[in-house]
Order: sequence, then C-alpha cells, then structure tokens
Amino acid sequence: MKAEQVDDQVHEAAGEAHRRKGVNIGVSILDLFFRIGAIVGTLGSALAMGTTDQTLPFITQFFQFRAQYHDLPSLTFFVIANAIVCGYLVLSLPISTYHIIRSKAHISRVILLIFDTVMLALVTAGASAAAAIVYLAHKGNGNANWAAICQQFNSFCERISGSLIGSFGSTVLFILIITTAAIAISRR
Repeated sequence: MKAEQVDDQVHEAAGEAHRRKGVNIGVSILDLFFRIGAIVGTLGSALAMGTTDQTLPFITQFFQFRAQYHDLPSLTFFVIANAIVCGYLVLSLPISTYHIIRSKAHISRVILLIFDTVMLALVTAGASAAAAIVYLAHKGNGNANWAAICQQFNSFCERISGSLIGSFGSTVLFILIITTAAIAISRR
C-alpha cells in the first residue's frame, strides 16, 4: 500500500515537472517572437529616420531649405539608440534560442533580463526625445518663437512621425519580453 502511494507521488511530481518545462518552453518561444518583432520595429525606425531628407527650393536654385534628421541632436540620438538596441536584439537571439532548448537555464535568463531592462530604458529615451521634436515640428511653440515646420516639410514630418510608431511599438515589445523573462525565472 505504501509503495503505491510513493509511486503515485513520484508520478505526480514528474507530471508537474513536465508541465512546468512545457510552460517554460512556451514562454521561451514567445520571448523569441517578441525579440524578432522588436528587431523589426527598431530597425525600421532607425532606417526610416536615418534616410529622412527633404529639400524645398526657394526663389533660386542656389538658395534652398533642407530638412535632415541629423540637423537635430534628438533625432540623431533616436537613430543611434534604435541601432544599438537592434544590434543588441540580434545578438540576444542565440541566447533566446538556447532558452528554448534548455528551459532550466537560470543565470543566463537573469543576465538577459538585466540587459533587456537597460535596452528598454535606451529605446524609451530615444523615442521620447524624438517625440518631443516631432511635436514641436507639428505644433511649434509660440513662447519660444519656434514655428511649426510641417506645413512646408510634409514628407519629412510624415517620415519622422512614422518612425516613432516602430520605436514605441518596440518599447511595448520590450515590456512583454521583460514580463516573459520574469515569468520564466519565477517558475523555476
């Protein structure tokens, strides 16, 4: 009788461990998909902002108004921040794949969680700095005597506004990545 109870307890423990491993693998796969989505968002944002350029002719060919992203330091920071985060995400893909294979890896998950948090701060800072400049480009600021430039530079403003969407989308994906990492670590 006691042997059967011990045998049942062993089977229950094995079943629980198998379920826990399955959940960790599912969380790891979800983490990989979130990382790929964040790569697309940061790469697209950096490329869209980095290739933004518009020239308006004035009275003659020799005098033209030109708007480029590198004219404003906040937009340059945005491009650099998104490029750094995209590079980090590409380099973290093998570790994320390793977590699918070895669902019990704990130390590498904690290290990845720390770096993910730092990259979340970087992409959020870049997107927020660029959002402030995009707002000024659209609305201007009468108190500071800054005129809105989007009436003249339509294409430039559309591109820089569109690049913010990918960056803020990547911010949301980073929050989900950090959440899935915390779930996987807590299930250990």
